Amino acid sequence: MDFSTTITLNGLIQQFLVGLSRTTILFIVSSGLSLVLGVLRIPNVAHGSLYMIGAFLCYSISTLFGAGSTGFWLAVILAPLGVALISLAAERGLFCHLYDREHLMLLLFTFALMLLCRDAVKIIWGSNYRSLSPPEILQGSLSILGMPFPKYNLFLLGAGPVVALGLWFLIHRTKIGKISRAAAVDRDMVGAVGINVSWVFASVFVIGCFLAGLGGALVAPTQNITQGMDHTIIMEAFLIVIIGGLGNVWGALLGALIFGLTDSIGILVWPQFSIVFPYAVVVIVLIFRPKGLLKATW
Repeated sequence: MDFSTTITLNGLIQQFLVGLSRTTILFIVSSGLSLVLGVLRIPNVAHGSLYMIGAFLCYSISTLFGAGSTGFWLAVILAPLGVALISLAAERGLFCHLYDREHLMLLLFTFALMLLCRDAVKIIWGSNYRSLSPPEILQGSLSILGMPFPKYNLFLLGAGPVVALGLWFLIHRTKIGKISRAAAVDRDMVGAVGINVSWVFASVFVIGCFLAGLGGALVAPTQNITQGMDHTIIMEAFLIVIIGGLGNVWGALLGALIFGLTDSIGILVWPQFSIVFPYAVVVIVLIFRPKGLLKATW
């Protein structure tokens, strides 16, 4: 085995930070998927498409309001809200009539929705890729241990804990969060005490899709915005949710850390086969913990 890369402590630390910044995006998207999966019992394959729409909306809004800092920050706020409105229309118009159906039918329905979203993106934005620059304050790099590290990645490192704390507050300190946790355990009992379970489901679905849109908006300055960007993220998000524990948001955080860091370290250790590392870890985890690292809500 010939390793073409010489591993140094500085290089390892830099890749560790890169992995953490990617973990932020993976966690945001996966936590939304896990939330919907845990409460609504919907394996939402279209979640990745909403992530893609969030990225395209971020590009369009930023372009509309100018390429400066104001346009970017407005886009980061408005793009996830746009995705949330789309998801609310889909939930009230379609999903709410299917909650009692089998999981296979729900899976097929979300797959059809994914295809519709992909065609809608092609009609609205075309097939060409788009690119978005971060605001001026987040452009360039900072020196960490004598090695350059992008400022935008540092911003992502800060955004991850903020989103995690916001989710914790939402789930454990708000009424909708407490009702959602109860509905995840026994939805029939929640309905029996007079709570409108349908609107609880709608709220959770919209919050989960908002997180998908937020992930797409935040990732937009780091990669090309293309039609195919939903493929990889949905596959990775499902794997993260599975190894973390079905429906467990904090399991999604743990799974995202494992997936993001092993992928980043794999690029440093063996670049030609770096894609194998995170999937190998997933296999190892499922061999010893088939139900996930943390308690599943299913």
